[in-house]
Amino acid sequence: MCETGPACGGRVPGGTGAMGPTVKAVLDLPIFRRAGARVLAGERNLHRAVRWVHAGEIPDIARFLSGGEMLLTAGLGIGRDAREQRDYVRRISSAGATVLVVELAGRAFDAMPPAVIEEAERQGLPLVGLREEIPFAEVSALVHETLVEMRLQELTAEEAVSQAFMNLLLDGADHLSLTGELAHRIGHPVVLEDMTHQVLAYSGRTPMSDRVVSEWNAHSRVLHESASEGPEPAECARRAVVLRGERWGWLHVLHGTAELTGPGLYALERTAAAVAITLLGERASGARSAQRQGALVNRLMLGDLSGEDFVTEALRLGRDLRGRKLVVTVVDKNGTDGPFGEQDLDTALRGAGFPAVVADIGEHALAVVGLPAAAAEQRVADVLTGHRVRAGLSRVVDAPRLHAAVQQARGAGAAADRGTAPTVRRFDDLGVLRLLIVLAQGPELAGYVEDELGPVLRHDAGSANRLLPTLRAYLDHDGNKSRAAETLYVQRRTLYYRLERLNSLLGVSLDEPEVRQRLLLAVRGLDLLQRPNTAN
Repeated sequence: MCETGPACGGRVPGGTGAMGPTVKAVLDLPIFRRAGARVLAGERNLHRAVRWVHAGEIPDIARFLSGGEMLLTAGLGIGRDAREQRDYVRRISSAGATVLVVELAGRAFDAMPPAVIEEAERQGLPLVGLREEIPFAEVSALVHETLVEMRLQELTAEEAVSQAFMNLLLDGADHLSLTGELAHRIGHPVVLEDMTHQVLAYSGRTPMSDRVVSEWNAHSRVLHESASEGPEPAECARRAVVLRGERWGWLHVLHGTAELTGPGLYALERTAAAVAITLLGERASGARSAQRQGALVNRLMLGDLSGEDFVTEALRLGRDLRGRKLVVTVVDKNGTDGPFGEQDLDTALRGAGFPAVVADIGEHALAVVGLPAAAAEQRVADVLTGHRVRAGLSRVVDAPRLHAAVQQARGAGAAADRGTAPTVRRFDDLGVLRLLIVLAQGPELAGYVEDELGPVLRHDAGSANRLLPTLRAYLDHDGNKSRAAETLYVQRRTLYYRLERLNSLLGVSLDEPEVRQRLLLAVRGLDLLQRPNTAN
């Protein structure tokens, strides 16, 4: 029967949710060492937590167990034959006992029955034999004292976690700050995903977690969803982020082979709740996310970040560009069908399956896009074309060449801006414009344009009958007067008159190929220096 003392069916404060010391830690107590405690089976599960202690000598003691107990017995209820003994161990294990401790001092057994050892090993139930009798009440008191102390530590840690996350929320933290705080507190990588399994934040990265994140669909869709009717994967703990009663996404802790203990699980739950609170202010959260991406792009453009560091920092924002070819696009935000800002560009690229860091850079949006293969650059161009925007595309590059790609995309974007219709211009297709784009970064191109076209520009500024459109059409058709007149919808006599006026203003003969070449470069340079439709 059960001995007197607080352990006789008593439950440790904190309930089943409280973590306790491991079986191994309890067996290291002096009282067990004095009693000659010896593990006879189930050694692989000595890491299990002891959540309270129970003692009893009746055969059906299992019905009084609710899981997590260290069961102490003199063996009187185990049974005398192998069948009864195996049945006893099976019931104890099924009830969720953490460890079975049996006195082998002669009251029931001098040695552990083989059937008990065999069945305990089969069930994975740690089985401990004691050479000497010990007062079970003393064991209960010692273990309970440890449990209460641990629970107090957990409560203190939980209070600190609650206060920390409350302070973050009061300070206006977003989901990135919250996941970063969780990773810092528990010492494990943290990933936040939405219901489409898109990674939105990733903090506390390690080589192991980098491998998991690089194949996130396999981890999230396959590993977790295949366990939907069973236990979650042992190397990852996750909690749902619930928004307005609906599951919005998941918060994962990639703890690997390490165990995520009670305080860590509590911090995970608190973070999931805090993320949900931040998402209720969706507009502000989106603005902060855009601000973080913009700051990252600005650092790249200013040279504060290498291309490799940019890729690393992008991963923290949930934009995984690792191991991919990269292309940069610069898009005019004044789209043909209406405004097309950085959020529109981000949505379009992510909808097409491209991870990207997108930022507002004034009158344009810039995106660093990760490609699954170099050939996918055409798919990016198709996405932009489908949205009827003016855009420039860089060459496909590796991370170390990212700075150059940004300049290429800006140059191609400037060329695309000059068109009267939406177009996507590739840097490699710019031809001589590439040289003009470089010159446009300084005063040289502006000086050249003024020297060559200054008289015409001054004339057009003070006259309703502008001559620059005529010069442009004539140069575009390489001096072919008939085609130029058709383009301008004028009679040839009118065109001849305008050409004479241009010859007079410029002091040159437009019939000379060298003159036309000089002026064509000047017109293209003017296009780069001005917004569309300001000098036509």
